[in-house]
Amino acid sequence: MTVRHCIPYPDKRLKTKAEPVTEITDEVRAVWQDMIDTMDAMPGVGMGAPQIGVGLQLAVVDASEDRGRAVRMANPEVLHASVQLREHEEASPNLPGVSAKVKRPRAVTVRFMNEEGAVVEQDFVGLWATSVQHQIDHLNGKLFVDHLSKMKRDMLVKKSRKIMAASKSSCSCC
Repeated sequence: MTVRHCIPYPDKRLKTKAEPVTEITDEVRAVWQDMIDTMDAMPGVGMGAPQIGVGLQLAVVDASEDRGRAVRMANPEVLHASVQLREHEEASPNLPGVSAKVKRPRAVTVRFMNEEGAVVEQDFVGLWATSVQHQIDHLNGKLFVDHLSKMKRDMLVKKSRKIMAASKSSCSCC
């Protein structure tokens, strides 16, 4: 089990579109596993590779009650989105200590390359759909705060920076 460090905002890797994955290799599988380990340690319901500094279009999502059902995706793209929206409180380990309500389509159909290298389409609903869209945003260089007004975004970024600075100053290991 390898829990990776989530890079802090405003690291430019978080704002850069990730590169497509051409094939599923042992290296890709290892990154997926590290992402799952990191997501479970937070705990969270999803993770995009750019969050741990890997510039590949890789995402994992596990919104199951009992965990252990992570969907591994390479190059995910939304094909269809429901008209009905769902509001959910979103957060990111890249902006610790802050969250905000974001409205996204309640259901999506996503095409991606799975762990066997096959291109598949899968429907996601509710929290699964929210998390998949959140992770696809990460792969496209966006964070949840990019869905907010500039004033709200600036306020949350400033608050998160204060929280990060306070945690560094109180850390006895650094």
